[in-house]
Amino acid sequence: MMAKVEAQDARIAELEEENRRLRGGKGGGTPLAIKASRPRKEEQKARTPRDRGYGRPREAQVDERREHAVEQCPECGRKLEGGWAHGCRQVIEVVLQKRVVEHVFIARRCGVCRKRWIPTAAESGLGVQGKRRFGASVQALAAWLHIQGRTPLETIRKLLWEGCELAISRGEVLNLLEGVKQAGETELEGLLQQLRLAPAVCADETGWREDGQNGYLWGFFTPELRYYEFRDTRSGQVPVDVLGEEYAGTVICDFYAAYNRMGVLQRCWPHLLRDAKELAEINADRPEVVAWEQALRDLYREAKDFSSPRLRHRRAARRTFEARAAALARPYAEDPEAPQRVLSHRILKHLHELFVFVEDLTVPGDNNLAERSLRPAVIARKISGGTRSTEGSKRRMGLMSLFGTWSAQGRPALKSCRELLLPTPAP
Repeated sequence: MMAKVEAQDARIAELEEENRRLRGGKGGGTPLAIKASRPRKEEQKARTPRDRGYGRPREAQVDERREHAVEQCPECGRKLEGGWAHGCRQVIEVVLQKRVVEHVFIARRCGVCRKRWIPTAAESGLGVQGKRRFGASVQALAAWLHIQGRTPLETIRKLLWEGCELAISRGEVLNLLEGVKQAGETELEGLLQQLRLAPAVCADETGWREDGQNGYLWGFFTPELRYYEFRDTRSGQVPVDVLGEEYAGTVICDFYAAYNRMGVLQRCWPHLLRDAKELAEINADRPEVVAWEQALRDLYREAKDFSSPRLRHRRAARRTFEARAAALARPYAEDPEAPQRVLSHRILKHLHELFVFVEDLTVPGDNNLAERSLRPAVIARKISGGTRSTEGSKRRMGLMSLFGTWSAQGRPALKSCRELLLPTPAP
């Protein structure tokens, strides 16, 4: 029994010594868990002084002023009067309050022609779309919450009731959203026309459900335009229908074959490099595969860094980069044992679609714009599960296109929506 205890003590001592070695050396260094996460203050670099303060500035417009003063002396109890302003502090509040405006139409009779005149609703600036009872501010807020805030309809209804004491049904919220979509039809048509004239368009697609059935949400984007389309198919006819058969620009996309029917294509390099990185991680024990992936990555970085103001230089550089990519791919394309075989086939097949961005400065080498623009729609799909009808899908796609374009152009989405509903500001 004693021998067993001594063996255990020896093992414990051995593990403690190994622990001390790993944590800081033979002398028993500082335990890893309490090591300083940053240098001591005397070791830190001197902080560069700022040229100005970056705190929130005072608001120029003050809606309410409240004065606070001590009414009696805390020591002797004497009443205090007068005084002077010692300090000031602003508190910003947001008040959600229902405001009912009753518009009375006055009939007047002309004393000369004896005709009776009553102002029309359009002339009076009621601040409402059509014959709706809820004003454009309520309508724009509901649309903003639903699209920008990805808020479900029932939550919008509860917010308007609990925050503004505004009783509204779920169906009426849908009607308000439909009204915004109808008001934006002309703007959506103009947006589509601008998209078809753009020199470069990023395109991508993701899953979407309509009434429980799987479909696809297609997105077409430029730096200042966002356009979404729902289709129940993922065929190559969709980009042709949206951009038109005569589209003369460049489509930036991944390697999905549906885009092959378009004219000039720029394939997304991050998609290719992501697959190459995964291949290198799987074959980490094969140095030639790791070196091949690094060479491919370096080639893209070099192409991305290349710039020249002259078109002929950019064209020559594009041919050079294509030749180097082909040289990387050909040795492995016909080798059935090479892990790089599939990616090498992909490079050779799309060789002339990999370096369009070197020649054309308006074309990016990645499809990140489409990926980022589709992300809000993917989050909305996870929250709501999709749409429930064809009308709902059209309404959702139209509103996402409008709000997405306003945001991309740096315009306040809520204000832009209200201006869409009321082209002429109400007096």
